[in-house]
Amino acid sequence: MVYIPGLHVVLDALFHDFRVTRSGRGFSPWEGETINVAPGFDITTAVVSALDSEQHEDLAEPDTTDEDLSSLAAALTVTPIPETPSLSMACEPSNTSAPRKDRDKLGSKARRRAARKASKVNDHVNLLPPARRPKHVKTAVPVKTKFQLMKHRVASTGWIGLRDDGQSEQEKAADFEEPGWTPSHRLPDFFGEQRRFKGFQYAKYLGPKTRPLVDAAGRVFAVFGGHPDDPNWKRDVHDPAVEAMEEARAKCKVSEARTYHRRGNWPPLSAGDSYGGGQTHPGALVNEVINTAVLCALMSNIAFIRLAGFATGVFANWAPNLFTYYATHMRHFYKKYRHLKRPFLNSIWCACTFNLGPQTCSLGHRDFANLAFGWCAITALGNFDYTKGGHLILWDCKIILEFPPGCTILLPSAAIFHSNIPIGPNERRYSFTQYSAGGVFRWIEHGFQSEEAYLASLSSEERARDRTETRERWSKGVGLFSTLEELVSM
Repeated sequence: MVYIPGLHVVLDALFHDFRVTRSGRGFSPWEGETINVAPGFDITTAVVSALDSEQHEDLAEPDTTDEDLSSLAAALTVTPIPETPSLSMACEPSNTSAPRKDRDKLGSKARRRAARKASKVNDHVNLLPPARRPKHVKTAVPVKTKFQLMKHRVASTGWIGLRDDGQSEQEKAADFEEPGWTPSHRLPDFFGEQRRFKGFQYAKYLGPKTRPLVDAAGRVFAVFGGHPDDPNWKRDVHDPAVEAMEEARAKCKVSEARTYHRRGNWPPLSAGDSYGGGQTHPGALVNEVINTAVLCALMSNIAFIRLAGFATGVFANWAPNLFTYYATHMRHFYKKYRHLKRPFLNSIWCACTFNLGPQTCSLGHRDFANLAFGWCAITALGNFDYTKGGHLILWDCKIILEFPPGCTILLPSAAIFHSNIPIGPNERRYSFTQYSAGGVFRWIEHGFQSEEAYLASLSSEERARDRTETRERWSKGVGLFSTLEELVSM
């Protein structure tokens, strides 16, 4: 249950006759006039609004310049807000006879508050890459493949992946379709004597060793980051994250219909910012009040803050050019829309999902709405034997990776069809994912407007140039990936 300070007083006023105090002590009946609220007032709506305001109280107001909000002018009617007093005016004490020492103290406190507020806003705008860790590059054990990423197909725009029908090419060739809402493929289907699918490579977990996945051209197109070489990682990060997931599962309110989706059968909770799927403008993902409170608890949990930061560090270390592309676009995006914020200040991605299990094992799919050539981060959590189940299957690459609890993998999930090996009936598995929608990058590249509005603004010559850029977008995006040789020489 979400506790709302003061709400019990409002409810007492609504349901009691004003003859008894909250402690039970009686007093004379109310004989004054009753104050009637407006006919349209609804206490539930007011409470929801208060919770939403509380979540954003530390953020700056959206910019109100024509340059920054021109794309929103047609959709929003803004009521002018009285000018906020300047910081110097706000710092001046009303009693000018107060001692100078006290006045200086008041001014100092106000300046510190203003600096903290500005710092919080700037943290959403200024995305600096974490320090590189070359030792992890030099000691890594690569998984070399024959996969040709450049020839892989994505949507014609190059911004997002292809929508899938739930079957990999290998499954179609074998005339196989998953019979239910949980994956059914097990390791003998790939490596046993009676295997159904041939040519797959098995990548073992090698402890703290990072395992970059390398395509036929030598590009690092995905990376098994594992977890930090910290002996207390399980105790300090993994176990608290699992406990938080289990608590969230017990408290969240997700309809049965929403627990059945194209990835499988479990309740997902998502937070952050996105654009696409019919949205007219980018905006924050919307959740009900209880789920909003659950998400706030998860995102403020130090375990998930550390997981988010670790994944971002792996991204910057293994795909520095792609990371810079993300950072540049996210900087423009959050400078423009200061009322929005990333789920984690130490993370490069603008959205995340908590998959609450208790057996989060995905059916085959592509996360096609994500940036086609971008990386998403998947962190496995729970209690399961990773040598028997929970593996990540990358169907297009013909790779199966051991994926232990507490470990993180980064991959272009919009482009590559992927799924999991199921875990045992008495085991538990959860996952935490971070990602950014391809539509957000498209919105930014189109001058903070929809594709329709953008194309309508172009001349015939500019349209021809745009068609060329569209054809080349995927290849240029793949060009942002680094080779092992480039990474070692940095």
